[in-house]
Amino acid sequence: MPIEVLALFFPLFGALITGFFGRKLGDRLSHLITCGFMLALSVVAVMQFKNVALDGHNSSYVLATWIQSGELKANWSVMWDTLTAIMVAVVSVVSTCVHIYSVGYMSHDKCQPRFMSYLSLFTFFMLMLVTGDNLIQMFYGWEGVGLA
Repeated sequence: MPIEVLALFFPLFGALITGFFGRKLGDRLSHLITCGFMLALSVVAVMQFKNVALDGHNSSYVLATWIQSGELKANWSVMWDTLTAIMVAVVSVVSTCVHIYSVGYMSHDKCQPRFMSYLSLFTFFMLMLVTGDNLIQMFYGWEGVGLA
């Protein structure tokens, strides 16, 4: 799996780690994990923006099959075109800024790992929304944003 596709799952990794182990990790380590994954995502997103939007290397990666019934086949895939590259760069950079700002803003909260986990989960679903290759995946991302 290419790094640009794997990087889309960085917020999910951060959300799962801090969601399940946040109390054991503590506030500081939860902040470092979620913000670290978001910083890594932002670096990859900006590099992918240059690769796709400026250099014109569009691509699409099939991850799995969502639905296959008769003639209907809907894959879970990631599409990288100019619009996607712009949106992924914007979402990742803005969300990274929100994650970093939230460390200080939520410093009084007693459940900081849970908040950071939800914030990373929201970012993951937003990325699924903007990289959707079909309406089913876009709906999945949209509903996930609403859930988070």
